[in-house]
Amino acid sequence: MAQAARLPVGRPAFDMTTEPSPRGDAFARRSASSAASTCCAPGRDDNPSSAASAVSSSDVTAGASYAGDGLVDIGPTTFVMGTDDPGGYPDDGEGPAHTVELAGFSIARCAVTNDEFSSFVQATNHVTVAEAFGDSFVFGGLLPDDFRATKAVAAAPWWRQVEGADWRHPEGPHSDLHGRGNHPVVHVSWIDASAFCAWSGTRLPTEAEWECAARGGRADAHFPWGDELEPRGEHMMNHFQGTFPAGDTVADGFVGTCPVGSYEPNGFGVHEMTGNVWEWCSDWFDAAYYSRSPARAPHGPDGGDRRVMRGGSYLCHESYCRRYRVDARSSSTPDSTTGNVGFRI
Repeated sequence: MAQAARLPVGRPAFDMTTEPSPRGDAFARRSASSAASTCCAPGRDDNPSSAASAVSSSDVTAGASYAGDGLVDIGPTTFVMGTDDPGGYPDDGEGPAHTVELAGFSIARCAVTNDEFSSFVQATNHVTVAEAFGDSFVFGGLLPDDFRATKAVAAAPWWRQVEGADWRHPEGPHSDLHGRGNHPVVHVSWIDASAFCAWSGTRLPTEAEWECAARGGRADAHFPWGDELEPRGEHMMNHFQGTFPAGDTVADGFVGTCPVGSYEPNGFGVHEMTGNVWEWCSDWFDAAYYSRSPARAPHGPDGGDRRVMRGGSYLCHESYCRRYRVDARSSSTPDSTTGNVGFRI
């Protein structure tokens, strides 16, 4: 496993003093509307359609050939999706486990990086949702000690609403992308990810395609490598170690995101399908969907107010969010932007 230097931040800023939000208390109420989504990626109070109109993509349909680290071809396959494990999160709709048949598809070996997203922005002048609204959510443990008091999410106070946080400034205006060109881009909404796909001639994977790729051909396992979180004591993914949220031991060598390709690929040659950053899928989210989803090429419900996210992130921890499993699910509003959500094409 490749190691990266620790992010130059101070001790965790867990004085969760708050100030009034410029969008009012409804912002925090909406952000805390779902226990799963709040701990994973708080949503905005703003209407997603208004968020879409607030961003700018002057040449988003110009068309480009995706030139990332390459795509992996996965042939037609049948696999068991979901889990009936009672130790998971039944309210997320992780079950019932069910057989899914997929046609062949291709998926990126790694999540989209800052360098790749920068190429998209340079070509299209795209303005992300976070840039349009002027703020995004940052994990308090990545903020310096002297960072001013900000709005915190009531149900998950480790999330801080930081003005000036966006994909170029992951921890706020005092931060930049120096040394992080090969890290996954974060603070990108589902809207932004879809715009990148339109430009690059790609698309977001369906939830079924994502899970198939994440499993790497392995059946009946919670992780791409098996059921044990750290087999033989080896760190297999980037997630939170220690006592969440203020006691990160950094045992895996990373604070925040890690470079893509830091961990060994799964059986399909795909990296970091669990941990590091949450990844947007194309589907609308419905906790009851698995009970009625078609057996062949499911694409999710016809509508909804939240989009599916998969894979967990560097903030997942066994004590409060074991959603770093290949069979776990989460969701957030299409305009949600946080420092632990990215995407893969």
